[in-house]
Amino acid sequence: MKKVIRLFRIILLVIFNGLDQLILPGFKAPSRWLGIRLNKAHRADRLVKTLIKLGPLFIKFGQILSTRRDLMPLDISNSLAMLQDKVPAFEFKYVERNLIKHFGDQFRHIFTNIEEKPLGSASIAQVHAAKLHDGNEVVIKLLRPNIKRIVAKDIKLLYLLAKIITALNKDFRRLHLVAVVDEIHQTLQNELNLLNEAANGAQLRRNFLVSTKMYVPEMFWDYCFKDLITMERVRGIPINQTEELISANTNMSRLSERGTEIFLQQVFEDNFFHADMHPGNLFVDISNPEYPKYIGVDFGICGSLSPEDQRYIAENLVAFFQQDYHKIAQLHVDSGWVPESTNVQHFANQIRRVCEPIINRPIKEISFGKLLDGLISTARTFNMEVQPQLLLLQKTIFNIEGLGRDLYPDMNLWDQAKPFLENWVRKQKNPFNHLPQYLERLSEQLKTEAAPHPSKTEVITPSKPKHTGIAALAFIGTATGIIGLSFSLEAQNLWVLSLTMIQAMILWQR
Repeated sequence: MKKVIRLFRIILLVIFNGLDQLILPGFKAPSRWLGIRLNKAHRADRLVKTLIKLGPLFIKFGQILSTRRDLMPLDISNSLAMLQDKVPAFEFKYVERNLIKHFGDQFRHIFTNIEEKPLGSASIAQVHAAKLHDGNEVVIKLLRPNIKRIVAKDIKLLYLLAKIITALNKDFRRLHLVAVVDEIHQTLQNELNLLNEAANGAQLRRNFLVSTKMYVPEMFWDYCFKDLITMERVRGIPINQTEELISANTNMSRLSERGTEIFLQQVFEDNFFHADMHPGNLFVDISNPEYPKYIGVDFGICGSLSPEDQRYIAENLVAFFQQDYHKIAQLHVDSGWVPESTNVQHFANQIRRVCEPIINRPIKEISFGKLLDGLISTARTFNMEVQPQLLLLQKTIFNIEGLGRDLYPDMNLWDQAKPFLENWVRKQKNPFNHLPQYLERLSEQLKTEAAPHPSKTEVITPSKPKHTGIAALAFIGTATGIIGLSFSLEAQNLWVLSLTMIQAMILWQR
């Protein structure tokens, strides 16, 4: 009965805010009978307000849905991305119960000082400052009471709503709404296990351990569980407090540049990126205002790309800057993002229509996010299947660009990104970067070939291995060729020569 009442309330809120007009055309929408009109000027605002009224879990759904920019108009995606948790804090007695569950009555000897007022309260968890017995300042993050049961209940409703919407309007079938709810469900399940966040934070900390640009707090693994984690407390100025940063004589240009450098490192060098870099999760250490340092928190959502996806992003951006639209189209086909049967020239013409208005703007106004959004939207008309990790990256790019331009309006993203990406693509194409993998495969092949393959009637007699040292000889021969010819041959020719030497030795030993 409670489920029916909850569903009825959701439907009423949707109708009275005119949001049913996003699903049903014309007077098929009940809200039109009531004289309610929904237009582009306020539809995003009404959707956000409705989600807030429906409660913390629907706020979280909206935040996650904002990563699926392929499913909805840009104005709605941007508004959902700005959704912030405004959730009342739960009582401190629940914090104490959780600590007793894990540490017993001795928890006050482990945590010598726990602040009852939370530092933050969100839809999934709440954060309290504390001190460890050794004096380390920490924060304790705990799941909200009964949150798993609430999520399970609301997820069922979301599945039902997805099926209802698809049944009401067949055009929504292409959006695969049930699959979208599957994705949201999986994301929430990851966030409901705080050990995932702890592991993400530990990985990011390793990646930036010697960095002068970003600091990631340490996890205290002895005090981490599925529903409670403990990490180092960090202090800094919230990144959206630009007036305070400026009054502290922070070098805003360098701060903006470092944000871009951190993003490029995470995506292309580390291949592990913080995918929820909104202002609430970023602080600035201004102990040296001329060289400000980012501080990252909240690692519940992180992403990574396959090597193919990395190349897809980098090479497309480089080709875009060179205005080589045919290459962009061919990259889509070569990477398998669109079917091989795609008419490359027709596809290139469509891409040109998207890119020309962007490339002809002043260079500092060129947006990575809008470019990627346009490419994805165009490619979808050619049956491109968009991968979730690519959409997560797209959302991250929008966040980074927005932050960068808020900090320093004259930020020139391309001045930083273009040489970085060109150099990265050049290194990926360098055949010598793949030499160790090739030699490893060759060594394995030689070991396999050296193993005896007797017939049923053959008698095996011990003999000295015929292939001893061949892999080593191959390596030495290749290295000798590289050293002797590196000053006179291009890399591609030298690579061919090296492989020829290896194959010659294999044939010779046979």
